[in-house]
Amino acid sequence: MGIPSTASGLPRRRFLSGLGASALVAGLGSAGLAGCGSNTGRPGADSSSSASGGTSGGARPTLSQWYHEYGEDGVEAAVKRYAAAYPQAQVDVRWNPGDYDKLASAALLTADVPDVFEYGNGPTLDMIKAGQVVDLTDTLGDAASQFSKPVLDAMTWEGKVYAIPQTVDMQMVFYRKSVLEKAGVAPPQTFADLVAAAKAVTTKDMGGFFAGNDSGVAVLASMLVWASGHEQLNADSSGIGFDDADGYAAFAAYRDLAASGALVKSASADWFDASPLTNGETAMQWTGLWTLPDVQDALGDDFGVLPFPAIGANGRPAVPFGSYGSIVTAKGKDPEAARAFVKWLWVDSEADQVDFSNSYGTHIPAKPGLVPQATKIATGAGAEAARFVDQLGHAPSKLFTPALSNALTSALTRVITKGADPEDEIGKVAATARTEIARAKG
Repeated sequence: MGIPSTASGLPRRRFLSGLGASALVAGLGSAGLAGCGSNTGRPGADSSSSASGGTSGGARPTLSQWYHEYGEDGVEAAVKRYAAAYPQAQVDVRWNPGDYDKLASAALLTADVPDVFEYGNGPTLDMIKAGQVVDLTDTLGDAASQFSKPVLDAMTWEGKVYAIPQTVDMQMVFYRKSVLEKAGVAPPQTFADLVAAAKAVTTKDMGGFFAGNDSGVAVLASMLVWASGHEQLNADSSGIGFDDADGYAAFAAYRDLAASGALVKSASADWFDASPLTNGETAMQWTGLWTLPDVQDALGDDFGVLPFPAIGANGRPAVPFGSYGSIVTAKGKDPEAARAFVKWLWVDSEADQVDFSNSYGTHIPAKPGLVPQATKIATGAGAEAARFVDQLGHAPSKLFTPALSNALTSALTRVITKGADPEDEIGKVAATARTEIARAKG
């Protein structure tokens, strides 16, 4: 589900696939996040509505549940319908326009907390360390094995699960089959293949690869890390995990692509809109799963999808994803009743989980076993996207703070635009990381 557009035209939630809530603002680069919704109602304004299904059988606890404002038609009615069907409590759904992350974080510091709320890729490390959220490991129990492991891992800290994933968004490479075939090149399996293919298909009218009007820096900085075979942080989370020859080479490889003439640096729309691909400005584009219906309508069967390809000898293909998770607050009116509701909705009620992913935009159920029931992604490119997430998916570490994310994108920008040395620039990121990680760990 998207949400109201930002100033740049990109629904805020879609940034979660790859950036994560903690890096949401800092990782946007030139796309920026000037606003989180078209409504500008005052923070804390009463937008709640009762989702009670009646009170037969005696008094039931009353719970409050918060959502951010999704952009697709029907989402608000759907989540209120789900809540109304819950027999064990009256669940009052509050729909929150505006800067939801700020509103939710601020509410947790007050006595008037929501009992259940959603947050991008689960709660922040600050929320966990402050004891503001409930450990849901036992609530999930054996059902943990039903969820995509990378997605559930994003909701986990030090072996404890703090949120139940609701649905998943992701990003990947879309390519025009006929254009690659005409040039005699196969769909790229490595980054070197992608560069070669981009050069082979580039003409005066069509570019080879497009990942954004900032040369792809905002969305691909972490992808270069993951595709080079590294994680954002090292094994003991004391520093970054890509301050080595493979990391330097990945930055250098992308710099070389940017200088080759095959990277489209300016298009009619930014990376999150498939128009550059569908109108023939580029043969390959990095964009999100949410564009799949537009691509299908425009190109029919003349497209394919790929993960970001492996970079270097130690690389691996990878994709980023994002998922809002349902969280129980520790200071709520009845945390046990809230845990039971979250389990009922996001673990047990699979028909609602499929509806939430499939009926309002194009998304992936958090449980791989439900993908065949989600008709928009059950086959073809959608099924491939679901497989990419489950097998190749990455989300930012909770220790990868906004300041650290900004340092990474700034470093890549200097490498591409100023010819800066990748080793020097990654060294600067490493220095920032030492400070940021120490601060975040407290």
